[in-house]
Amino acid sequence: MANGMTDRADAGKGLLREEGLMPLFEHLGELRKRIIYVLIVLTIGLVLGIVVAEPAYNYLMSQEPADTLQLHTFSLWDGIGMYMKIAFVIALVITLPFTAYQLWAFVKPALKPNEQRSTLKYVPLALIMFLIGLAFSYFVVFPLAFNFTRTVAGHLHLEETYGVVQYFTFMFSILIPISLLFELPLAIMFLTAIRIINPNRLRKMRKLAYFVLAAIGVTVTPPDLISDVLVIIPLVALYEFSLWLSGLVYKKQIAADAEWEKEFE
Repeated sequence: MANGMTDRADAGKGLLREEGLMPLFEHLGELRKRIIYVLIVLTIGLVLGIVVAEPAYNYLMSQEPADTLQLHTFSLWDGIGMYMKIAFVIALVITLPFTAYQLWAFVKPALKPNEQRSTLKYVPLALIMFLIGLAFSYFVVFPLAFNFTRTVAGHLHLEETYGVVQYFTFMFSILIPISLLFELPLAIMFLTAIRIINPNRLRKMRKLAYFVLAAIGVTVTPPDLISDVLVIIPLVALYEFSLWLSGLVYKKQIAADAEWEKEFE
């Protein structure tokens, strides 16, 4: 009798383990599918990026400070490398809203109908915020960084000889991180909407967040105080703006929860 009860208990435990593993495998399979979709769109974006790389290159070369430079190639692969860097940025812009949609589709089953509708609107905002960050980094941060490096070279009496790959690598190493950081308000709102974080937790993390943002700002800008401040201040403002947006979403959640509880009283 005891052995029979033990066998049934073991069978029950095994069933619970299987039931727990099945949803896990299903989630992993769904995540894998979403990642494959993103990689496919990224590949298509790279192809399109290569097609429009030349007009994009001509535009960038017609703007300051590139129009004042004589860029050189130091390798037979430099031209291809330049094309691929421009193509990757174009592909990133194309893929970003699709990636945001795939993220929403992945978490959609865990959301209530009203949460699904409220979080779907973040998909187009992902592209808008990225473009705002791209404009800020290209027209404000990049000229500051480039002029600083030229000033240092002039003080050292160095002859300026710039390679095309080095120029675009320097530019994109500034543009991409800052543009992605401009997704912070959107990411905070989305995570708040799906109840992973809340404004109270963000306030407790404020000092750590300031330190991380300051470290990123110092990393992507030249080592002078003015450039650092001009980048760090907008990043800190972005965090505070994100916290405020998180508070708005959180208040709506509390109000919705209160109405839902009243219906079942």
